[in-house]
Amino acid sequence: MKVTYFPGCTLRNKAKDLDAYARRSALALGIELVEPDNWQCCGGVFTTSRDEVATKLSSVRALIAARDRGEPLVSVCSACHNVIKQTNYQIRTDSEFSQKVNCYLAQEAEPTEYHGETEVYHFLELLRDKVGFDKLKASVKNPLTGRKIAAYYGCLLLRPSKAMQFDDPENPKIIEDFIRALGAEPVIYPARNECCGGYIALENSENAARRSNAVSQSAVLHGADTIVTVCPLCRYNLVKSGSPIPVVYFTELLAEALGVKEDSDD
Repeated sequence: MKVTYFPGCTLRNKAKDLDAYARRSALALGIELVEPDNWQCCGGVFTTSRDEVATKLSSVRALIAARDRGEPLVSVCSACHNVIKQTNYQIRTDSEFSQKVNCYLAQEAEPTEYHGETEVYHFLELLRDKVGFDKLKASVKNPLTGRKIAAYYGCLLLRPSKAMQFDDPENPKIIEDFIRALGAEPVIYPARNECCGGYIALENSENAARRSNAVSQSAVLHGADTIVTVCPLCRYNLVKSGSPIPVVYFTELLAEALGVKEDSDD
């Protein structure tokens, strides 16, 4: 299986593990990750202003690259996925926004149009919907037996639910199903889809730390020995705020279970 892979900026520096383990795991599962040529930052956040178009064009170009290859567009960073998925959704559902995007595209060196043709997947969705968790389970070489792992979803995978369509925003289960496929026991706890405070860390670090601590303490109180996340900002915030248990990327768990984990320089 070949997919267009959008790594995003953070995976080039602070979140190298998230990228490296994704690549190793994909190879082990027979998935070829192919980056778009000359990709640029997705924009970091999805600006909800309807007349703001320019910061979304890099996501549109990545979507076009995948369409032209006849492949889905896949990401592992929850922030990148949120921006790209919302951009694609807005193009599909908002004719005024779509028209403005295509006015920009008409001025490119090689003019083109885009109308939301590309299918967008988070790597977890690719595992669930294309590979299948049953096949993933059968591919596990080192089952994570005995581990009690708390899934931390954060905000960006689940919301806004109409655009993201990732899972039930109030009671998601995809990461728990992923954990089971790797042989570990998922820990269900109340704060698993609450905000860690990442986006207010600079203006109100005390409140951000309080929110992060509430997440990690909730996981510990319910018996978790590890927290697994998909978001570089969430991981940074949880670790910086002093999580009493390890916080790891989902791709690290995947690589470990598939027997392809190696030391990283992240």
